This record gives sequence, C-alpha cells and structure tokens, in this order.
Amino acid sequence: MLAAALAACSSLPQPPAVVETYDFGPGPTAVAQERPVPRAPIVLARVEASGLPDGTALRYRLAYANAQQPRPYGQSRWSQPPAELLAQALRRELGAHRAVLGPGAQGQMVAGTLPDVLRVDLEEFSQVFSTPEQSVGLVRVRASLAQGDAGGEQRRVQRVFVAQRPAATPDAAGGARALAEAAAQVAADVQVWLQQQP
Repeated sequence: MLAAALAACSSLPQPPAVVETYDFGPGPTAVAQERPVPRAPIVLARVEASGLPDGTALRYRLAYANAQQPRPYGQSRWSQPPAELLAQALRRELGAHRAVLGPGAQGQMVAGTLPDVLRVDLEEFSQVFSTPEQSVGLVRVRASLAQGDAGGEQRRVQRVFVAQRPAATPDAAGGARALAEAAAQVAADVQVWLQQQP
C-alpha cells in the first residue's frame, strides 16, 4: 500500500519552474535639478535589432566551444525585448543633455527646423563566455545620424559602438547585470559622439 501511495505521489504534476525576469534596473533614484537643455532636440527612431533572434530570452555564447551559436537561458528572460531596453538607456542618457523626441516626431518641424534623427541597430547583445567561469556582457550597435529635410533624410555620419563589461557570476544574473552596464556605456558613448557632431 505504501508503494502504491508513493507511486501516486510521483505522478502528481510538478510546480512550474519560476522564470526569472530582468531589466536594466530602476535608473536614477533621485530627481535631477531642472536645468536648461542647451543642445538641439533629436529624434530617436525605433531601435532595431535586425541581427538578433526575436524574443526576450537572455542569450549567451560559449566562445571556447562555438561562438557562432547563441543559446538561450532556459528560465531567464528580459522584461522587454533588448532593443526596447537599449532605447530606454539611450533616452535616459541623451535626455540629460537635450530634448529627445520619439519616432512619431520624424519629419515634424521643431522651432522652425527639422531635428536630426538618430537611428540605432542593435547587432549583438549577449553574455560571452571565454571559459566556463569567465564571461562578459557584450553590446554592439550601429548608430547613424541623419539630417531631416523636405525630401526625407540625408545620412550624415555613421559609427559602430562596442562595449564589454565583465560578469560577476557565470550565470543569467551576472550576465544581465553585465549587459545592463555595457548598454549604459554604449549610451554614454553615443551621447559623446553626438556632442562632437556639428
């Protein structure tokens, strides 16, 4: 009878595994003092991720085995697609220096002129393991700045930005933190680049 009871218990459905969800954190926790925004406004177009798999899975690569195979963590997800998380990081960083307009403002006059348009394509967004214990969060984007005119847009400049940040732990939590830091670095680098443009 005991064996029958144990067999019955083992056939009960197991509770589903808990999926861990990550984002880039809460951002600034103090309200910044208002100050004039000296730079011209810019339109941040929708961030594209043409080279990445669809979805919100955290992905990693084993560079020591096969770097060409992105693998998903089974029970870890981003709260939003990586392109949207990167767009938030860009808006936060650029917005500290100028007015950042959304994609809907493309082609609209602001203070008598058409604002420049920043287009960003997210090309790589993964945790890359060089050994089973060592990894980095790797973010690579291609950014282009276009000038709006009556005939559409004319691309002015384009640049690739790459940032790597070491992961504190060889798991999804360490990868998520490293990728958030790398994305913040890319956003800061894009901001510096934009300030250098005439």
